Formats: sequence, C-alpha cells, structure tokens
Amino acid sequence: MADVVTVLRTALLTATPAPSPSGSATASGTATPFGLPDTDEVKEGTKNAFAWLLDAPLKILVIVVVGAITLLVLRRMIRSITNHLAEGTPFYERGVLRPLGQSEVGAKLSRANPLATARRAQRARTLGTVLRSVATIAVGTIGLLLVLDQLGVNLAPFVASAGIVGVALGIGAQSVVKDFLAGIFILLEDQYGVGDVVDLGPATGTIEAVALRVTKLRDGNGTLWYVPNGTLTRVGNKTQVWARAVVEVKVDYFADLDRVRTLLTQAAAEVASDTVVGHYLREDPVVTGIEDLSVEAVTLQVAVKTDPAMQWEVARQLRVAVRRVLEEAGIPLGGQRDLLAQHRDEGSSTPRES
Repeated sequence: MADVVTVLRTALLTATPAPSPSGSATASGTATPFGLPDTDEVKEGTKNAFAWLLDAPLKILVIVVVGAITLLVLRRMIRSITNHLAEGTPFYERGVLRPLGQSEVGAKLSRANPLATARRAQRARTLGTVLRSVATIAVGTIGLLLVLDQLGVNLAPFVASAGIVGVALGIGAQSVVKDFLAGIFILLEDQYGVGDVVDLGPATGTIEAVALRVTKLRDGNGTLWYVPNGTLTRVGNKTQVWARAVVEVKVDYFADLDRVRTLLTQAAAEVASDTVVGHYLREDPVVTGIEDLSVEAVTLQVAVKTDPAMQWEVARQLRVAVRRVLEEAGIPLGGQRDLLAQHRDEGSSTPRES
C-alpha cells in the first residue's frame, strides 16, 4: 500500500500542463500514455506498484485457492473413509477382494447381527461429522491468519484476544465441553450404541440415539430420557457381546432337592431344544446349588449364556418350563403348602348351597 501511495503522490507533484497538440512532448520530457512525465522516479514508482500487485494479492489468491482445495480433499477423504466404515466395505474395490457389504459373507453377517451393524454405521458417521467440522475450523483459521499476515496486519493482538475469548468460553461452557469430550470417548470406546439396553444411573432402558452431547434413552414406561454425556459416572451395558439368563426357583423347604435339580435340568433341556429359543443359547444351561435358604423355601438357580438382548426371552421360557415340570411332578413352590391349606380351609368353611 505504501508503494501505491508513493506513486500517486509522485504523479501529482510532477504533473505538468496538458501536452501540446502534437501530444508527443512536454516541458520536462516525453509524455507517457497515462499523461505522466517519463522520469526515473515515476518509472520506479510504477514498477513498485506492479510488483506489489503481483506480490500480496497473488499470494492471497494462492492461499485461498490452496486452502479451499485442501479443505475439499480432506472432507471428501473423511466422508469416503467413514462411509466405508459404516457400510463395512473395504477401501479398495478394484483389487482382489469384493466389497464386504456386497458379498455373501457380508450379507450374512449383517443379518446375523443387525444391531452391531447399525451401531458401527452410527459411530462412523458421527465421527465423520466431527472430523469434517474440525478440518473446516482448522483450515479456515490457518488460511485467515495467513491472509491477514499478507495484508500487513499485526497478528499479536488477534492471538491475544483469541486466547482471552477462548479462556472465557472455556470457563463459561465447561459443562458443554465436558459433554462433547465424553461423547467422543463413548463413541471411540464403543461403550454403547443404538439398540443396547443400558443402565446409566438416572435411567435404564433402550438407547435410541447417541450424539456428542446427549444420549437418548427410552425406559420401560415409554419415557424418553435425554442424558448429558458429561454427567455419566457409570454405564452398565446389558446387551453387549453376550448376556446371561438367570431364573431363581423357590421350592418348598421339605422338597427333595436332588429330584428338584433333575427336574430343573429337564426343563432347561426342553428350552435348549426349542426350535426358536434354542438358537439364542450359547452354552448348556447350568443348575446351581442352594442360593438362598429361608423358613418357607429353598432357592435354586438356573443360568444359561445367551445372545445379546435375548436373556429376557430365554428367562421367560425357562420359567414356563420350570413351572410345568414342577407342577407335573407335584413339587410345591416355596410357601405354596400354606396357600393350599388356607385355600382348603376357606373352601371347607363356606356353607353349601341347598
């Protein structure tokens, strides 16, 4: 800018009256096409002006173009990688391997575990959104600083002001920052995902959405909970990798425990041989010994390892089978003798109808 001002000032100071009708000469020398005297000072100023125009503006244009291209490449690369991760396809489709999502094996894996597929897709796309935002902010900030530097702006006050504003925002929005950081680690560590049944402390239910700031949870009553990620101090995931169905059976205190265990094993075997529920079992059911002992009942336990989120259905089928075999064998449950006796007494005391 200083060179341009010098050129203009020189032109004004050295200007001469209008040229003669011939337009070929002036009192101080030959006239230039722009009406300025052809002197060494004017030539030097014009040269400096053109040098400045080819220096700073050209550099700014190069910075803007390179920054835009860099940002475009980064965003496309991030989107491509996250889409491949979400869809389960390899990065090189022209090689020997076919895309996993389009192969027969990939299709079977997706059908076998749709929840895991949905979780992977959501986690990949959420991380892709975060990475694209970070790339935009980083490239934009660097480009802006480089442009201001080419314009001769002193960057020290801007850097100091940005630091002060950053500290103020960090203090005022530390809870929001905490939520975002916690959300990033939840996604990276795969603590839970869509479809999981979890215990977050404030609420227990099924995950409907996992964002960077909040987690949406639907409990058994249909209430949708919005839990900030930064407030989570513990997470209990009930449907990750595998689960266990546990059924406690309280039988009469004087029942034959060996026979009861045989009957419970028989009921568990019936559930394991079921054409539908049996596919959810990963191990053979186990009947444990006495888990609890009271005046009215003896508690035994039937446990079996199941697929994720299938423990509740397996437990229901186990209870149905246990009740049937115990009833057929005539073994009363805990406290059932007193109930039967009370029922008989009430029935005998009722007057007969004439």
